[in-house]
Amino acid sequence: MLNYFKSALVALQFLTQVPVHFKQYPDEKTAAASLIFYPLIGLLVGAVLVLAGNIFSALPAMLSAAMLLSIWVAITGALHMDGLADSCDAWMGGQGDTQRTLEIMKDPCSGPIAVVTLICLLLLKFTALLAILELQQYYLLLLAPLISRSMLPLLLLNTPYVRPSGIGASLVANAPKNSVYISSACALVLAYALGSLTVLIFAALGFLALRMLMIRRLAGLTGDTAGASIELVETIVLLSVVISIY
Repeated sequence: MLNYFKSALVALQFLTQVPVHFKQYPDEKTAAASLIFYPLIGLLVGAVLVLAGNIFSALPAMLSAAMLLSIWVAITGALHMDGLADSCDAWMGGQGDTQRTLEIMKDPCSGPIAVVTLICLLLLKFTALLAILELQQYYLLLLAPLISRSMLPLLLLNTPYVRPSGIGASLVANAPKNSVYISSACALVLAYALGSLTVLIFAALGFLALRMLMIRRLAGLTGDTAGASIELVETIVLLSVVISIY
């Protein structure tokens, strides 16, 4: 029998740095059901950002944006940024070769491409946060974590997993697919209600483009590219929010 509370804790453990410990790790089906709760974790991360934005409202906007971004990174432990860094190094170093790309992705060391990519990503996030804070539209901070983590299960369920022995392969094989789709759909409807159709369109286009790149280069996805998708979709959402406001 599925224990959905444990499934939610697995999702929290997998997507954040919140300390979650199990006396006995949940079985495969309970762990796979964690995909249902990915949007909820995104909503919780967004709620922390909204709360922090309101708390920092009396501070200069630039300082508030820097503190907000630091909190955001701390919550996730830069886990998804690590995936983005590995993916960028592998994409450039792989030179179009699938096997070489996968080999480079396993290398724990980050090259200059990874460093430059992360700097650009953080700059884009910082400036977008600054624009949102200056307008005091704090509720919009919910959108990036919510949309990115609502789209991740859709990516996992509809893209072949390159490494059959990976954690992601087990999650997908045992996931209650209908429940996952309903969860993600409800979360995206909420995001639409909070934001705008423009934001969702930009996010969807970015999501589809990233999936296409993964299929073309790797014939599927890995844990690193899944993490990279979270960071990139988050950034796309932040930028599209600012564009839609201005």
